[in-house]
Amino acid sequence: MKKFKLFSDFRSYIFIGTILLFSFVFISFDDNDDFELAKNLDIYQTLIRELRLYYVDEIHSDKIIKTSIDKMLASLDPYTVYYPESKIEDFKFMTTGKYGGVGALIRKDTAGIIIEEVYQNYPAYNAGIRPGDIIKSVEGVPVNSANTSSISDLLKGVPNTEVHVKIYRPYTKELKDISIKRQQIRVKNVPYYGMINSETGYIKLTDFTQMAYEEVKHALISLKEQNANYLIFDLRGNPGGLLNEAVDIVSLFVEKGTPVVSMKGKMTRWNQSLSTKKAPVDKDIPIIVLINRNSASASEIVSGALQDLDRAVILGERSFGKGLVQTTRDLSYNTKLKITTAKYYIPSGRCIQALDYSHRNPDGSVGHVPDSLISEFKTKNGRTVYDGGGILPDVVNKQEYMNPLAQFLTKNFVIFDYANRYYFEHDSIESIDNFKISETEYNKFINFVSSRNIKYQSNTDKSLQQLIKTAKSEKYYDKISNEINKLQEELKHDVHDDLEYFKEDIKRILAYEIIKRYYFRSGLYEYDSKHSSDVKLALKVFKENGKYNKILNK
Repeated sequence: MKKFKLFSDFRSYIFIGTILLFSFVFISFDDNDDFELAKNLDIYQTLIRELRLYYVDEIHSDKIIKTSIDKMLASLDPYTVYYPESKIEDFKFMTTGKYGGVGALIRKDTAGIIIEEVYQNYPAYNAGIRPGDIIKSVEGVPVNSANTSSISDLLKGVPNTEVHVKIYRPYTKELKDISIKRQQIRVKNVPYYGMINSETGYIKLTDFTQMAYEEVKHALISLKEQNANYLIFDLRGNPGGLLNEAVDIVSLFVEKGTPVVSMKGKMTRWNQSLSTKKAPVDKDIPIIVLINRNSASASEIVSGALQDLDRAVILGERSFGKGLVQTTRDLSYNTKLKITTAKYYIPSGRCIQALDYSHRNPDGSVGHVPDSLISEFKTKNGRTVYDGGGILPDVVNKQEYMNPLAQFLTKNFVIFDYANRYYFEHDSIESIDNFKISETEYNKFINFVSSRNIKYQSNTDKSLQQLIKTAKSEKYYDKISNEINKLQEELKHDVHDDLEYFKEDIKRILAYEIIKRYYFRSGLYEYDSKHSSDVKLALKVFKENGKYNKILNK
């Protein structure tokens, strides 16, 4: 232990020495900002030294310095991030979609570390681990008080090495010791594609890691071989990823050499414009791109470029609005910095960044770009589009918020638990096309929920409680108490009644969760492609005489 501590101290002295060295370098310059930087670095190393010497408890230099770096970068924007050596594998997974591990997602709740999802035909699944299993130990070490990050690190490792876990399965009361051989896990960018009807193809793209272009290209060619004359390209919930993959995906649908995106930042020598470099697969197939408020970054480059080029109709909700470009810089000791270096501009010339991180509000919060600064731009056909707030769909289909009971049942994993129990009671289910939650099954679910003695609050309930609190503090409560009591009575929840009132929404969510147990993510997206209101509206746009072309030429 002492050798470890001495090594840790030695690294800290190297760090402090490095700060001092940079201080001398910066002081040699005349620029005032360089002097301020050197001065503050000197203050920082002095502060660290005083903390190490005099703070009442032992100071772990690595931990507090990492915290200070994270807080500093967070004050700039959420996308400028420091990756210590211990998190380099996480960084690689973000860019490649690959990592060495067992192929399972975990979470922590009151029961412990829970298996939330397993990837089909990967080690955890092949070893018999299933969603809902509780991890009791890893390599003989109990994990009850551990966090998910540390357990995830233990499960990851070099392919072909083994990891030993003990799991408890609450649905069968089994305790199992399982050895899992790690392998390279690669999460697909296109988890599902298929024909919705005899002439309409569908592609779901969830990420823009390496191979995204190749996967979309393969899916598109396969659909064309199945006589797809129309395409629904689903980017809902896609957070983005690699810029070059986005440009290449646009190239599937437009002439080679078509401008897609340009980047402008402080380092003018890095400013560049990117055009398609690959030959298209189909320049004419009508496309509807689905987006929502969680479609961001590379998703917005693809949907925005296709909109600006009048190559596709965009349908759904306004996208997230991330128009910032990140570049990775190598740092010392095998660490990395992902840093925002530019803003990107799509073919019409607009930037769709929604939040202005450079001009924060007095309380530190970040505001949206004001309406007064939003500008008009023109698409290739002369249609009007706007900057400053994500991609606004050509056909808006705003999704209804999940009802409060469904939110509660999802957030508290009640639906998750029921789906797990259902899985262990049923060897199989009907095909995705035919599966639905029967009335008999829903009544079983109602009984399951009743056994959990659930109490929940809606946002309306919470707002009313805040009103009561404010009214009491301002001495108005006595004056309005009768009205508040009546309102409370009207809003009183009966879980059984709400389960009936919100039945159709809850049945749909329950079906999603059960299908995922048997058909995994690909089945989930296949089911959604046949039941989503966005998809149904897209099919209607294709079907209605001339509507698709009218949108692109109005």
